[in-house]
Amino acid sequence: MKTDELIAMLANGADAVEPNALGRRYATALGWGAIGATLLMIITLGVRPDFADAARLPMFWVKFAFVASVAAAGLVVAARLSRPGVRLGLSPLALVAPVLALWILAAVVLADALAAERTGLVLGQSWKACPFVIAGLSVPVFVAALWAMKGLAPTRLCLAGFAAGLLAGGVGATVYAFYCTEMAAPFLGVWYVLGMSIPAAVGAVIGPWVLRW
Repeated sequence: MKTDELIAMLANGADAVEPNALGRRYATALGWGAIGATLLMIITLGVRPDFADAARLPMFWVKFAFVASVAAAGLVVAARLSRPGVRLGLSPLALVAPVLALWILAAVVLADALAAERTGLVLGQSWKACPFVIAGLSVPVFVAALWAMKGLAPTRLCLAGFAAGLLAGGVGATVYAFYCTEMAAPFLGVWYVLGMSIPAAVGAVIGPWVLRW
């Protein structure tokens, strides 16, 4: 929607937005979306049998903290882009920070590894499937996030769609992190980032169409 169209609509008396609409819509969207992603993982992948042992490893929680941070930052950016006239401020830095931190860790790991080990650290055992599994698990959250956003009058539709997709990718990766056995920082820095980028790219493309109001 163009600025002059928005002004005209407001002047003609748009319906009032319910108090706390943003919080309620996103809580509903994330709740149902996360449940859907978790059920989808259980149905398609099952439950990791050695979860208790994996949870004792520090890198398991580094992986979880990384994807959860991306999801949280995606939520902040998506919420800001859901409302007309709200500036992003420094919130995009919250998206960049965890990725840069992981890439620095990955660079340190690769620098310390033997040359023969570096390819394995990057590719792991599941590089062909990982990005697409994350993207697939993000679908329930993606649909729910677009629903939440569409009811809150976003105006920067391409960016809004990107943020909704990145939020969904972060949640999808967080759910997958509880199943995935890969824990090498170079692997996470390539394939997890790619997996979260897929729904973000899709959101940027379809945002102007899906989020029009």
